[in-house]
Amino acid sequence: MARDSHAGGLTVRVWIDVVTVFSIRPIAPSMAVATRIREVLVAVNQSRSRLLGTVAAGWFLVLGMRFVIPAILPTIRTEYAISNATAGVAVTILWLAYAGMQFPTGVFIDRVGERVLLVGSMLLSALGLLAYSFAPVFSLFLVATVVFGLGTGLYGPTRGTVLSRCFADREGVAFGTVLAAGSAGAALLPFLAALAIGSVGWRIALAGAAPIFLVVAIGLWWIVPARPTARTDRSLLPDLRASVAGFRDRRLLLAVAGATLMLFGFQGVTAFLTTYLFEQKGLSQGLAGGLLSLLFVGGALAQTTTGALADRYGTPRVLAGVAFVSVVPLVALPLLSGPVALGVASFVIGFRMSSGPLSNAYIVDVLPDDVEGTAWGLLRTSFFVVGSFGSVLVGLMADWNVFDGAFYLLAGLTALAGLIYLVLPER
Repeated sequence: MARDSHAGGLTVRVWIDVVTVFSIRPIAPSMAVATRIREVLVAVNQSRSRLLGTVAAGWFLVLGMRFVIPAILPTIRTEYAISNATAGVAVTILWLAYAGMQFPTGVFIDRVGERVLLVGSMLLSALGLLAYSFAPVFSLFLVATVVFGLGTGLYGPTRGTVLSRCFADREGVAFGTVLAAGSAGAALLPFLAALAIGSVGWRIALAGAAPIFLVVAIGLWWIVPARPTARTDRSLLPDLRASVAGFRDRRLLLAVAGATLMLFGFQGVTAFLTTYLFEQKGLSQGLAGGLLSLLFVGGALAQTTTGALADRYGTPRVLAGVAFVSVVPLVALPLLSGPVALGVASFVIGFRMSSGPLSNAYIVDVLPDDVEGTAWGLLRTSFFVVGSFGSVLVGLMADWNVFDGAFYLLAGLTALAGLIYLVLPER
């Protein structure tokens, strides 16, 4: 599948500069020619590095702040006097808003390009975070959550297509790097928020991140290249037909099924791990939040290695391995006690996060090029909507006094994902 391998027309500019070197100065010494070519290639690599770093910074904030809510869920439950199930609904609403933006974002990618959408994501997310400062009742808290979810929803599919377009030669590593940055944000930001709420309160802890979103928005506007195929006159219906026709691909069906199961389990465990450790294992909220952060540390470390492994050994094999390894800590968690053992289990639970960049890269790569954004957004909406109900299920089981059973159920669904990945064809 042919893709632009460099950002913002860099490939064209490289060849123009190279041709200039040979045609305008044909009598230049060979050493000068070689030096000029090296300078051009270094400029290309630097530009791509800045692009990767800026996109990663945005995902660091988006993913990290989304997991601040689960980390401070015990405090929110106490303030609003709500049950575990209601708290789970709040987390589900966050992810439903996120999921609801996936398809329209994919449609807009093919029409306006990634730069506008990435910047819009940062701005709307910042507005949602500021709105938490004006949420004295739970209904307004949910409104702020919807706004924040919609803003973060703009980032996911857009991030995926810009990486696939600009880093086709190192797709696995690029996806792994950006998603590892998100895992680092999910490890650090909830931990910092848990520390901050004791002194400034949870509302200011959330709103205080808004200015950082604005700074990253400026960076994205300057560094993200325009999309060559973006056209405002595109008709949606033909794109939808082409997208649905592409979904008949057996590779897509299997990859999306496995990704949905992995996401469902991920949503369930991350939404209530802090609450589970606090209520069932007797840890303080601060320590429980720290162990949730440890989960994302494990995810970040796994994501830095599995991308390279997939490039070498094939995506399906690595996805299956990740899924089967992820079953073990879910089964072990209810049987463990003490912060050290629970910390190790939390760390290993994070390994499942490395399935995200692998499945994303696989799915985007097999989508039709001309409707890539539309098809990718439609698929992401589907598996995020289903996956978002993982937190509702775990919340209900917690209220039914079968909190441990929820983790066993998630382990079974994860094992099923592993079996699906075993029959997933290579790209």
